[in-house]
Amino acid sequence: MSEIRFVNVSKRYLDSVEVINCLNLKVKEGEFMVLVGPSGCAKSTTLRMIAGLEDVTSGDLLIGGLRANDLTPGQRNISMVFQSYALFPNMTVRENLSFGLQIRKTSGKKVLSEVGRIAGMLGLEELLDRKPKQLSGGQAQRVALGRAMIRRPSAFLFDEPLSNLDAELRVQMRSEISQMQHELETTTVYVTHDQVEAMTMGDRIAVMNKGQVQQVGPPVELYEKPANLFVAGFIGSPRMNLHSKERLLEASDQNLAVLDEKLAKDTVLGVRPEHVFLQAAKQEDLSLGLGRIERVEDLGHEALVKLITSSGLVLTARINGEIRHQTSLGDQVRISIPFQRLHAFSSGTGFSVPEFNSFSR
Repeated sequence: MSEIRFVNVSKRYLDSVEVINCLNLKVKEGEFMVLVGPSGCAKSTTLRMIAGLEDVTSGDLLIGGLRANDLTPGQRNISMVFQSYALFPNMTVRENLSFGLQIRKTSGKKVLSEVGRIAGMLGLEELLDRKPKQLSGGQAQRVALGRAMIRRPSAFLFDEPLSNLDAELRVQMRSEISQMQHELETTTVYVTHDQVEAMTMGDRIAVMNKGQVQQVGPPVELYEKPANLFVAGFIGSPRMNLHSKERLLEASDQNLAVLDEKLAKDTVLGVRPEHVFLQAAKQEDLSLGLGRIERVEDLGHEALVKLITSSGLVLTARINGEIRHQTSLGDQVRISIPFQRLHAFSSGTGFSVPEFNSFSR
């Protein structure tokens, strides 16, 4: 196990384009850290710097307390699974899995045992004698996963390893990778754009945008207490409803002078879809009066409903199946939001307004 730390790390290419600016991030020993963010946010570049496939322009990368800037990939004792599979085309699945152990002169009995264990875990038993060209994309990715897992390195690096798997296998592999990591307690950095993977697998998540870390914390903390507008809008599907204070207060049929006084003019208010209720407001709720159901996306156990208030405010609500059966497209419904579920952000800085968020809860 190894702690991984970025200390004021920047990455620039020869054309002076800076893709990472002063990155400070600590991955604890034995932790499962997920890097998540939109395309082009430099999460894969960050992973490649840990692996030694990208140089650090400035700052220090520490692995196990040692400065790793100048270490070759082979000196870092790290296993990496690429988005592309990087399998040896001339070797069978069995040979691909065992290759890392064999070059470390592991005993034949141990190699056989480990290959069997990994093949069983990943459902590769019937594929062991095939070559990579005889595998589907999903099967090839499972072999790449197995090759990283079998080495038992000081750290695992995963770059969107489940992107080519079907939905059922993705769910299974999320569970298998998480279970493996917690059993081995091996430091893991996992890059994904899939929020379900990030929320269900990581001990902590680092949300990145434009080469900078926006927030680091446990999944629930990022969801319930986003540090800024970017995290609020990125984490969660569907995304948080975000509107200016004026727009939201204008849509309300209540006298909200106290709320108006507590917040600056440039405040943005947010609410998660599951906290937009199709019911009359209680005393502790913000009432938005009547709204029309414009669109319904049925998901079986729940539905996503697009609402438009009489003032033109657009909101997305998440409702359960029972309520869905009581509503229809075009219906007029009362809309309310619990005050304690509102999030406030400064539109100028983008940062959360902690004074209001503490008050509202």
